[in-house]
Formats: sequence, structure tokens, C-alpha cells
Amino acid sequence: MNFVHSTSGTGNRAVAVTRVSDMQWHAVEDDLTVGRGDASRRPDGRLFISIDAWHGAVFDRIADAMLADLPTPLYTVVDEADPDSRSAWEQAGFTAARREWGYRVPTDPQVTGLGSVRPPSGVTIVPAGEAEEGPLRALDRIIRDEVEAAVGWQTMPAEVLPRPAGTTVIDPSKYAVARHLDQYVGLVRVAPLTRQPRIGLIAVRTDRHRRGIARALLAHALGSLHGSGAASAWAEVDESNAAATALFEGIGARRAAGTLELVRR
Repeated sequence: MNFVHSTSGTGNRAVAVTRVSDMQWHAVEDDLTVGRGDASRRPDGRLFISIDAWHGAVFDRIADAMLADLPTPLYTVVDEADPDSRSAWEQAGFTAARREWGYRVPTDPQVTGLGSVRPPSGVTIVPAGEAEEGPLRALDRIIRDEVEAAVGWQTMPAEVLPRPAGTTVIDPSKYAVARHLDQYVGLVRVAPLTRQPRIGLIAVRTDRHRRGIARALLAHALGSLHGSGAASAWAEVDESNAAATALFEGIGARRAAGTLELVRR
């Protein structure tokens, strides 16, 4: 069922904003779609919205309709290099919640200085595709619970891939893990994207922090990418994560983008 929410004009013509599904809105002018609004629920339960419109007036009308229909809190993300978009969302009542830096990470061990890095005593790296699925999923769950109890999982790089409820490891073949004796204690996930591989997650159990395990995992992941011909990888780091920032900047990673997460409560 369609619901016409509001009408306005970009000039002398009327614009109608219609909710066409539970999570989608269209703005129509003279039978032409001039803007769209979409809502999606992230795996962590938060509701994110986005608006695609050429004119500021159309953006405002779609935003008004979506805000009237949806419960708060609502979230959105904007490129830090796009002040106009940020301003439009702020006028709709959104405020900055967190910042995420995008890093271009070199893979060449001569550049990163990771060529001589070895895992700490008693720790071995299990390459991607060779980890046992059961222990890997158990480690992922432990790490997620530890992060949630500390800074909250919302401070981790955004994960927007659809997945079955309760599932956190979508593709085990993308994970390399650090194993201490017979126990998995750390992991790194790399998405081998064609244009630029993405380091989606690197994490170590809390009781194994500050032993060089994360650095060893990163050395392994970047070394593997370099061997496959990738000159660089991409990684996102929350601005407040000083340890991760130091880890990446210490190997020559360069900040190349910034994303702001905004919230309306």
C-alpha cells in the first residue's frame, strides 16, 4: 500500500513524497522520481537512513516524511568532505556521534617494516581458509562480547552485509587467526576486493593484548596481499581507537578519507 506523506514544490510544480514500502520513500514531480529515501537496519540493531535527492527542498521533504514515520534513534553516515550533506542532515536534527578514518595501507614489507615481524612465543598464525570454523566462530563471539562490554560494537568499522540472525562470521575463508597452543586468541578478516582489498577487522582477546599478536596478524595479512600482487589495502579505524590508529600509522598507512556517523535521538 502506498501512503502520500507530504507535498511541496521545487518551483511551480508539486512534489509528492510517498512511502512505497516499510523501508523506502519516493519523491515524485510530474510523474518523475526526483528523490528516494531508504532505511535499513544494521546487524547491530541500529536503524540507518539515506536520502538521494538533487534539490535541497526535495531532501527536506523526504527527511520530514521519514522522520515522521520512523522511531528514534536514527543514524546516517556522511563523507567528511561533503559539508553540504552534513549541513542538510544537521538541519533535520542530526548531530555527530562518531568519526571513522579511512586508511590506505601499503602491503610491501619494505615499506611497512613488518617483514621481520614474527608471532610471540607459542603463537602461530593459521592462514585464511585453514581455520577451524567452530573455534573461529567461538573466538568471534568472545571478541564481540568483550568489545560490547567495553566501548560498544558501534565503535567498530561498519558492517552492512546481510546475514542470518545470530550469525557473525559470514565467510570463514576470509579469516586468518592467531593460535596459542590449542586456543584461538586473535583474528584478522580480509575481503579480497578487486580494486583494493579491505581489512575489515583485526582483533585480539582482551587477556592477550599488548603481546604483539595484532601486529603479527597484520604482518601476515599484508604479506599475503603483497604476495598476491596487491600494492595496498583499505582499512577503517574509529577516531577514538588510539591503539588501532597507532598500529596502522606506525606501518606507513596514510589517512585518505573520513566518515561521520550522525544520530537523531
